[in-house]
Amino acid sequence: MCPLFRKRSDGLRHTALLSQWKPVSAYIPIESQIEKFQDEYYNAIARCHVEGESTAFIEFMLSQIDKILDEISAQLREDNEQLSECIRKLLTVMEYDIPYTRKALMEKLGLKSAEGFRRNYLRPALDMNLIRMTVPDKPNSRNQRYVKI
Repeated sequence: MCPLFRKRSDGLRHTALLSQWKPVSAYIPIESQIEKFQDEYYNAIARCHVEGESTAFIEFMLSQIDKILDEISAQLREDNEQLSECIRKLLTVMEYDIPYTRKALMEKLGLKSAEGFRRNYLRPALDMNLIRMTVPDKPNSRNQRYVKI
């Protein structure tokens, strides 16, 4: 018997287990992938029962996760092509989870105009949820920082 999962709500359990390991896994749509390949899913579980080990199930799940990540990667490439040159430059100079001041970002980009920076870089990136404010309830705070998401 495959000890991992047994019911139709298995996808939710997969997501819960994976997200405990790596929180980003919560965003991988495993449930919908299992639904698309339901017959193969149950065949893998049946093979586990017969073989007395989980190898077939693990291989099936890893191949499904790989397919999902390929789809996400293709979508990100497509979305990235639609970004303005200004937003691409902004995202290039920022590292994930590092807070930056407006001034520091302008220096990294070699910009002088604060209004041009806000209009062409900052606002569009915030609107697209590509960056976030560290003090969202006080957008004009001198303590405001921006973080790449």
